Amino acid sequence: MSLDSLTESVDESVSGFFEPIASWLVEVVFYAVPVGNTELPLIVAWLVIAGLVFTGWFGFVQFRRFRLAVAVVRGKYDDESAAGEVNHFQALTAAVSGTVGLGNIAGVAVAVSIGGPGATFWMILCGLLGMATKFVEVTLGVKYREVHADGTVSGGPMHYLPKGLAERFGSRGASFGKILAVLASAMILFFGLFGGNLLQVNQSYAQLVSVTGGEDGALGSSAGALLFGLLVAALVGVVLLGGIRSIASVTSRLVPAMAVIYIAACLTVILVNVGELPSAVVTIVEGAFNPEGVAGGVLGALIIGFRRAAFSNEAGLGSAPIAHSAVKTKHPASEGLVALLEPFIDTVIICTMTALTIVIANPASWAEARTGQDIGGVTITSDAFETVLPWFPYILTVAVLLFAISTVLTWGYYGLKAWSYLFGRSRTSEITYKVVYTLFAVAGSLLTLQTLIDMADAVLFTLAVINIIGLYFLAPVVKRELETFLAYVRRRDSGEAQDPAAEKAPVVSES
Repeated sequence: MSLDSLTESVDESVSGFFEPIASWLVEVVFYAVPVGNTELPLIVAWLVIAGLVFTGWFGFVQFRRFRLAVAVVRGKYDDESAAGEVNHFQALTAAVSGTVGLGNIAGVAVAVSIGGPGATFWMILCGLLGMATKFVEVTLGVKYREVHADGTVSGGPMHYLPKGLAERFGSRGASFGKILAVLASAMILFFGLFGGNLLQVNQSYAQLVSVTGGEDGALGSSAGALLFGLLVAALVGVVLLGGIRSIASVTSRLVPAMAVIYIAACLTVILVNVGELPSAVVTIVEGAFNPEGVAGGVLGALIIGFRRAAFSNEAGLGSAPIAHSAVKTKHPASEGLVALLEPFIDTVIICTMTALTIVIANPASWAEARTGQDIGGVTITSDAFETVLPWFPYILTVAVLLFAISTVLTWGYYGLKAWSYLFGRSRTSEITYKVVYTLFAVAGSLLTLQTLIDMADAVLFTLAVINIIGLYFLAPVVKRELETFLAYVRRRDSGEAQDPAAEKAPVVSES
């Protein structure tokens, strides 16, 4: 049996077994209600409402404390004596690498095709609201993290849900929190293997094949797919062995590099057509309230924009706090402020740049997609760049590879923390996970497993329901942490001596 026939057989067998489960789960999690001429997925409403609530609860923290967040990232308030493994900048880039990916390239193109250019406006608004949610969950992630005896750190919803609920509601809260923690860990692990790993490798391989001669090219064969998978797996395995310090070291270079490459290409298209920029902005704003997308109506554009932003920046899903929890700080809210920059970078900047590039370039494939034709998102974005940069598909391939590898690395770390919570932190347990994860990277270039990928999306967004309930209950804790950090900032800025009573010792686990 050839490798091609074997992988096809595996795909069919897995899809056949999981398809009924995946279909049911997707239908439940992404259940939509009719609103006007379109449908609103309740999970999107759940995420957007959380952003609205936390924006009001914390007094528009994403706007009022934006400059402070930038100052923290730049290291103004760093404390090398604090527990943790990475600095604020490294924690931010590690988390951003988990959200910035193919969705910023392909997903935005689909959004402005279905919802029209106006979907961009609503996408930006949702990204701004998501900044407040990210602030809350990451502050909790650092507040309730565990600093182990060897100096490594574990954090995320599997830690702050049981600890926070126990602290506020006693034994009943502890019992409920433990159940939520196990569910959260299982969901993060499942998505990490299929959405954060297999899908990223699969899509990056597909893009690489498309620019190297297609199926008849050098990498189009099953042998080429296997070689690509092995190379990615080797890279991921080596970096994973080094833990979050190694991942942060890579992502702190990789994320800025890929962002610069991609944004520079966007700016090139925009500057070449700079005369069209004002009209493009007007088109986006007018389209938000008088759209002409396939979805139809203002609500259609709004829902598509909100959905793209919610799926892109992962605010409220509980994944980012895992990376941010490793930061060196004695003030949880300091990293919460850093984290609110994440949706700004991912959605407000990168997604908006993609949308502007497409609207200004106005490629033929985008016009076709807006009439309802099934045109791939990557194709539309690539065509937009190609109007100015004929060789851009090769640059796009580099960007896709960088996006994909950084996402695989970050989700490898997220999955490891979920695995460790479920199965323990022994050396054998962690090595077992790393072997499994690298094998999934190899499989990603050979298998599609679309059914499991769809299921992974549903599982991850189920986590958002659990996570945000916890955020509501624990928001008063975040409020206190923010006040403590702001008091610390005022003392530092005025040159006063630090107040030892305000510095809280981290929780150290002997495990």
